[in-house]
Amino acid sequence: MINVAQGSEADQSTACAEPAGLVCDTLYGWTNNEALSQVVAILIERGLPVVLILLGGWLVTRAVKRAIHHFTQRLGRPDLRDVGKDPTLSHEAEELRAKARAETLAVVLRSVALISIWAFTALLALAQLNINLGPLIAGAGIVGIAVGFGAQSVVRDFLSGVFMMIEDIYSVGDDIDFGKGRGTVEKITLRSTSIRTRQGVVWNVPNGRIDFLANYSQLWARAQIDVEVPYSCDLRRAMEVIKAAGEEMWEDPQWGGDELSEPPEVKGVQSLGESGILIRVRAKTRPSVQWRTERELRLRIKEALEEAGISMPFPHRTVVIKQEPAETQKPS
Repeated sequence: MINVAQGSEADQSTACAEPAGLVCDTLYGWTNNEALSQVVAILIERGLPVVLILLGGWLVTRAVKRAIHHFTQRLGRPDLRDVGKDPTLSHEAEELRAKARAETLAVVLRSVALISIWAFTALLALAQLNINLGPLIAGAGIVGIAVGFGAQSVVRDFLSGVFMMIEDIYSVGDDIDFGKGRGTVEKITLRSTSIRTRQGVVWNVPNGRIDFLANYSQLWARAQIDVEVPYSCDLRRAMEVIKAAGEEMWEDPQWGGDELSEPPEVKGVQSLGESGILIRVRAKTRPSVQWRTERELRLRIKEALEEAGISMPFPHRTVVIKQEPAETQKPS
């Protein structure tokens, strides 16, 4: 009996590869089938950890997606984004702008997160299959260093695009000055921005090359003009006429409450020029309509001053002609 038991243990040790596993030993004791024991043991001892790792990666992915969705939802609310927002602005337009930016940013964040999570998950799974990851990681590191040196500008443009979207520096349709010129934003990607100038030229500017930028289209704008009146006029009456022209424009349904956010305001005398006195007028407007408002305001003020009998000044120049007395003729 002792010899039979020792023979059975020897067969079991031979059937299961060294070092013998508990699963393989147990299955061989039940089935006395060497091939089946080894296959099932491999599936359980190696396959089960791989399945658990993949399941963990899937759960982490779900959690990260939910966090990104929650973050972009908060980012897409104008009340959280626009501190000091003018209540007269169109809430619907601001909400659409914020949602479009949040959706674009969500796609980028999800892509980066999924690639990172599943790459790390794949490495853990390969390690469970007794695959040597040293050469693979070393090769990936070398490739990463080479790509990093060769694509520094691309990485800079990508990161600049991400931060630009998070901070909402500008959006499609905004009128901006990017240093090299001024125009309207037509397209935004994570790498570059397309801007069409007033002359119709389209500039494709890498996001990483935009160091300083002026945006004329966010939240509200201001129209400002200087009206010149002659020194000979009644200055206070001229200011009243200009103020009345601004109030008339504010009461016009086409401008007041639509283009204009508040009635035009006469600030007072700005300077004393060579030929006239400059009176400054300001008006708060919707974004990107300040230039149209300035043109209309100049026209209305010009017409109002003419009706009031106040002429526009023109340069004056005093010419002094000196005439010397004729020389006395000497008698011949």
